[in-house]
Amino acid sequence: MRVGLTGGIASGKSTVSAILRELGAVVIDADQLARDVVAPGTPGLESVVGEFGRDVLTGTGELDRPAVARIVFADDAARKRLESIIHPLVFEEVARLESEAPAGALVVHDIPLLAESGRADTFDAVVVVDAPPELQVARMVRDRGWSEEEAQSRMAAQSSREDRLAIATYVIENSGSLEELRHQVEDVYAKLSAG
Repeated sequence: MRVGLTGGIASGKSTVSAILRELGAVVIDADQLARDVVAPGTPGLESVVGEFGRDVLTGTGELDRPAVARIVFADDAARKRLESIIHPLVFEEVARLESEAPAGALVVHDIPLLAESGRADTFDAVVVVDAPPELQVARMVRDRGWSEEEAQSRMAAQSSREDRLAIATYVIENSGSLEELRHQVEDVYAKLSAG
Protein backbone atom coordinates (compact mmCIF):
# COMPACT_ATOMS: atom_id res chain seq x y z
CA MET A 1 0.00 0.00 0.00
CA ARG A 2 1.29 3.46 -0.99
CA VAL A 3 0.50 6.21 1.48
CA GLY A 4 1.16 9.92 1.14
CA LEU A 5 2.03 11.70 4.39
CA THR A 6 1.90 15.48 4.53
CA GLY A 7 1.36 18.40 6.85
CA GLY A 8 2.07 22.09 7.07
CA ILE A 9 5.37 23.37 8.37
CA ALA A 10 5.77 22.71 12.13
CA SER A 11 2.69 20.48 12.18
CA GLY A 12 4.64 17.51 13.56
CA LYS A 13 4.82 15.53 10.31
CA SER A 14 8.43 14.50 10.93
CA THR A 15 7.49 13.09 14.33
CA VAL A 16 4.61 11.16 12.78
CA SER A 17 6.95 9.87 10.08
CA ALA A 18 9.41 8.63 12.72
CA ILE A 19 6.61 6.84 14.62
CA LEU A 20 5.39 5.17 11.41
CA ARG A 21 8.95 3.99 10.72
CA GLU A 22 9.15 2.56 14.28
CA LEU A 23 5.89 0.72 13.66
CA GLY A 24 7.36 -0.97 10.58
CA ALA A 25 6.42 1.25 7.63
CA VAL A 26 8.96 1.85 4.87
CA VAL A 27 9.26 5.65 4.90
CA ILE A 28 10.50 7.51 1.86
CA ASP A 29 11.38 11.05 2.97
CA ALA A 30 11.07 13.55 0.12
CA ASP A 31 12.83 16.28 2.13
CA GLN A 32 15.87 14.05 2.71
CA LEU A 33 15.91 13.05 -0.95
CA ALA A 34 15.68 16.75 -1.91
CA ARG A 35 18.83 17.32 0.18
CA ASP A 36 20.56 14.26 -1.28
CA VAL A 37 19.99 15.25 -4.91
CA VAL A 38 21.79 18.58 -4.36
CA ALA A 39 24.68 17.22 -2.29
CA PRO A 40 28.18 18.37 -3.29
CA GLY A 41 29.32 16.79 -6.54
CA THR A 42 25.82 15.95 -7.81
CA PRO A 43 24.34 17.06 -11.13
CA GLY A 44 21.46 18.53 -9.11
CA LEU A 45 23.75 20.95 -7.28
CA GLU A 46 25.43 21.90 -10.57
CA SER A 47 22.00 22.72 -12.03
CA VAL A 48 20.98 24.85 -9.03
CA VAL A 49 24.26 26.80 -9.22
CA GLY A 50 23.76 27.20 -12.98
CA GLU A 51 20.31 28.67 -12.37
CA PHE A 52 20.94 30.82 -9.27
CA GLY A 53 24.69 31.49 -9.26
CA ARG A 54 27.55 30.65 -6.93
CA ASP A 55 26.08 32.79 -4.12
CA VAL A 56 23.89 29.78 -3.22
CA LEU A 57 26.98 27.83 -2.11
CA THR A 58 28.65 27.80 1.28
CA GLY A 59 32.41 28.20 1.59
CA THR A 60 32.70 24.39 1.62
CA GLY A 61 30.77 23.97 -1.64
CA GLU A 62 27.47 22.83 -0.13
CA LEU A 63 24.09 24.31 -0.93
CA ASP A 64 23.47 27.31 1.34
CA ARG A 65 19.87 26.52 2.25
CA PRO A 66 19.14 29.80 4.05
CA ALA A 67 20.43 31.74 1.02
CA VAL A 68 18.25 29.68 -1.32
CA ALA A 69 15.25 30.06 1.01
CA ARG A 70 15.63 33.86 0.99
CA ILE A 71 15.50 33.78 -2.81
CA VAL A 72 12.66 31.33 -3.39
CA PHE A 73 10.29 32.17 -0.55
CA ALA A 74 10.16 35.79 -1.74
CA ASP A 75 9.78 34.98 -5.45
CA ASP A 76 7.26 32.44 -6.80
CA ALA A 77 8.97 32.25 -10.19
CA ALA A 78 12.33 31.48 -8.55
CA ARG A 79 10.69 28.83 -6.36
CA LYS A 80 9.17 27.20 -9.45
CA ARG A 81 12.57 27.20 -11.19
CA LEU A 82 14.16 25.52 -8.18
CA GLU A 83 11.36 22.95 -8.01
CA SER A 84 11.75 22.20 -11.74
CA ILE A 85 15.35 21.18 -11.03
CA ILE A 86 14.87 19.27 -7.80
CA HIS A 87 11.48 17.56 -8.22
CA PRO A 88 12.35 15.33 -11.22
CA LEU A 89 15.53 14.15 -9.44
CA VAL A 90 13.57 13.38 -6.27
CA PHE A 91 10.87 11.50 -8.22
CA GLU A 92 13.55 9.34 -9.82
CA GLU A 93 14.94 8.41 -6.38
CA VAL A 94 11.43 7.79 -5.01
CA ALA A 95 10.72 5.31 -7.79
CA ARG A 96 13.96 3.48 -7.10
CA LEU A 97 13.34 3.24 -3.33
CA GLU A 98 9.74 2.18 -3.81
CA SER A 99 10.81 -0.63 -6.13
CA GLU A 100 13.21 -1.87 -3.43
CA ALA A 101 10.53 -2.06 -0.67
CA PRO A 102 9.60 -5.59 0.47
CA ALA A 103 6.45 -7.09 -1.02
CA GLY A 104 3.38 -6.22 1.05
CA ALA A 105 5.10 -3.35 2.86
CA LEU A 106 3.25 -0.23 3.91
CA VAL A 107 5.22 2.39 1.96
CA VAL A 108 4.80 5.91 3.33
CA HIS A 109 5.88 8.81 1.18
CA ASP A 110 6.71 11.73 3.49
CA ILE A 111 5.99 14.69 1.19
CA PRO A 112 5.73 18.16 2.75
CA LEU A 113 4.21 19.73 -0.37
CA LEU A 114 1.83 16.93 -1.39
CA ALA A 115 -1.20 19.22 -1.64
CA GLU A 116 0.77 21.65 -3.80
CA SER A 117 2.03 18.90 -6.11
CA GLY A 118 -1.42 17.77 -7.23
CA ARG A 119 -0.32 14.14 -6.75
CA ALA A 120 -2.55 13.13 -3.82
CA ASP A 121 -4.63 10.90 -6.08
CA THR A 122 -1.58 8.78 -6.93
CA PHE A 123 -1.65 7.25 -3.43
CA ASP A 124 -3.91 4.59 -1.93
CA ALA A 125 -4.41 6.86 1.10
CA VAL A 126 -3.27 10.27 2.30
CA VAL A 127 -2.48 11.05 5.93
CA VAL A 128 -2.46 14.74 6.87
CA VAL A 129 -0.85 15.89 10.09
CA ASP A 130 -2.74 18.97 11.21
CA ALA A 131 -2.17 21.63 13.85
CA PRO A 132 -3.80 25.02 14.42
CA PRO A 133 -1.90 27.79 12.56
CA GLU A 134 -1.17 29.71 15.75
CA LEU A 135 0.48 26.59 17.20
CA GLN A 136 2.55 26.12 14.03
CA VAL A 137 3.81 29.72 14.32
CA ALA A 138 4.57 29.30 18.02
CA ARG A 139 6.57 26.12 17.30
CA MET A 140 8.63 27.80 14.56
CA VAL A 141 9.41 30.75 16.81
CA ARG A 142 10.25 28.50 19.78
CA ASP A 143 12.02 25.59 18.03
CA ARG A 144 13.64 27.25 15.01
CA GLY A 145 14.30 30.73 16.38
CA TRP A 146 12.39 32.37 13.55
CA SER A 147 10.51 35.63 13.85
CA GLU A 148 6.74 35.50 13.68
CA GLU A 149 6.97 37.22 10.28
CA GLU A 150 9.33 34.52 8.93
CA ALA A 151 7.01 31.81 10.23
CA GLN A 152 3.96 33.43 8.62
CA SER A 153 5.86 33.81 5.33
CA ARG A 154 6.79 30.11 5.28
CA MET A 155 3.20 29.12 5.99
CA ALA A 156 1.91 31.44 3.26
CA ALA A 157 4.23 29.75 0.72
CA GLN A 158 2.49 26.41 1.35
CA SER A 159 -1.02 25.24 0.51
CA SER A 160 -3.70 26.33 2.91
CA ARG A 161 -4.73 24.16 5.82
CA GLU A 162 -8.09 23.67 4.07
CA ASP A 163 -6.39 22.44 0.88
CA ARG A 164 -4.37 19.88 2.85
CA LEU A 165 -7.41 18.66 4.78
CA ALA A 166 -9.34 18.31 1.50
CA ILE A 167 -6.93 15.60 0.27
CA ALA A 168 -6.88 13.65 3.55
CA THR A 169 -8.00 10.07 3.92
CA TYR A 170 -6.93 10.29 7.57
CA VAL A 171 -6.19 13.37 9.70
CA ILE A 172 -3.83 13.18 12.65
CA GLU A 173 -4.48 16.20 14.86
CA ASN A 174 -1.29 17.28 16.61
CA SER A 175 -2.02 19.86 19.25
CA GLY A 176 -1.73 17.63 22.31
CA SER A 177 0.95 15.53 23.97
CA LEU A 178 3.41 13.20 22.27
CA GLU A 179 1.55 10.29 23.87
CA GLU A 180 -1.74 11.45 22.30
CA LEU A 181 0.01 11.83 18.95
CA ARG A 182 1.52 8.34 19.16
CA HIS A 183 -1.91 6.84 19.94
CA GLN A 184 -3.41 8.48 16.84
CA VAL A 185 -0.52 7.32 14.64
CA GLU A 186 -0.82 3.74 15.92
CA ASP A 187 -4.56 3.81 15.17
CA VAL A 188 -4.05 5.09 11.62
CA TYR A 189 -1.19 2.61 11.05
CA ALA A 190 -3.49 -0.27 12.10
CA LYS A 191 -6.19 0.91 9.68
CA LEU A 192 -3.72 1.30 6.81
CA SER A 193 -2.16 -2.11 7.50
CA ALA A 194 -5.60 -3.73 7.46
CA GLY A 195 -5.90 -2.62 3.87
